[in-house]
Amino acid sequence: MGAKRMKTKEDEEYTKPKKKNKKRKKNLFLKTVIILIMIIVILAGILVGYVYSKFAKIEHENIDKNEIEINADVPQYEGYFNVLLLGVDSRENEYTGTLSDSIMIVSINQDTKDVKIASVYRDCYLKIGNSLDKITHAFGKGGAKASLSAINTNLDLDITDYVAVNFEVVVDVVDAVGGIDMDITNEESKYINTYIKEINRVTKHSSKQITKGGNYHLDGVQALAYSRIRYTAGGDYKRTARQRTVLNKVFEKVKTMNLAQLNTIADKVLGEISTNIPTSHILYLLSQVGSYNIKETRGWPDDENGGIKGYQPGKVWYGAPVNLENQVKDLHQYLFEEDDYEPSATVKSISDLIIKTTGYK
Repeated sequence: MGAKRMKTKEDEEYTKPKKKNKKRKKNLFLKTVIILIMIIVILAGILVGYVYSKFAKIEHENIDKNEIEINADVPQYEGYFNVLLLGVDSRENEYTGTLSDSIMIVSINQDTKDVKIASVYRDCYLKIGNSLDKITHAFGKGGAKASLSAINTNLDLDITDYVAVNFEVVVDVVDAVGGIDMDITNEESKYINTYIKEINRVTKHSSKQITKGGNYHLDGVQALAYSRIRYTAGGDYKRTARQRTVLNKVFEKVKTMNLAQLNTIADKVLGEISTNIPTSHILYLLSQVGSYNIKETRGWPDDENGGIKGYQPGKVWYGAPVNLENQVKDLHQYLFEEDDYEPSATVKSISDLIIKTTGYK
């Protein structure tokens, strides 16, 4: 073997650039990662800002939830999100001094994703504040807070969230999803055109009239007219059933829509909604909507469990629940599968008052 060659200064200089290249590549990689993270953060911020700007169109009402009446000892059902859906009798974007023609309790089981809906009949004779009156009048007397308080105290619920929609939302939503298919009976066809004519006038639409029974693809005006019919057999029972059918058909179509289509709906209807639900929670609910399933809908009081009887002092007709205590038991079994529910002292007291006033047990 020859003698070991000593490392020269040139050798040392030759090796230095390689070390610098490794360091330079590492720095370049870190800079690239940082830039990508910054881009993602900026894009996310833009997206969040865009989404929140959309939902800024909603009329948000700040309600002190401590002021919403809830009966003592009302059970806390874990895993449920309950909201009061109010359809107000308003032709414009106005939510004060009007009636709630449609009142629905929407209960979402957040574990099973099952949704149950109970329509409360608008003429139901319940306690609002210190007196008995039609439940539809609660909204006119004190807005959403009064409606929430009345529903809670009469039905032993603890709902503190609401969504109110005005007269034109159904028209816009049904049109946005491309219409819905519906069977119209001959009896319904006798009444639907009066509503179609009125809604056309108010909304500046020109939807066609329906002259006979059959299967139709309804546009928004026609669907709203259908849901407002109340003079056929079944009266308000049947009317609320129509409303729930329209809601269910729209919901099933919304579940299949892409982001662009949902964006179109949002642009049309968000400005026609009033709620106290925070935007962050609305976004969460929307993110879950594809997994929700409307399992069951019904009216309340249940007509198979006594229902309501007409109480008519003077010229005003009221629907007296028969009887409230039993109907509350039935509601809790339906919504929460509570088989042995015992109504609160407040509900029992209101039930006794209704019986004393109307004579219906």
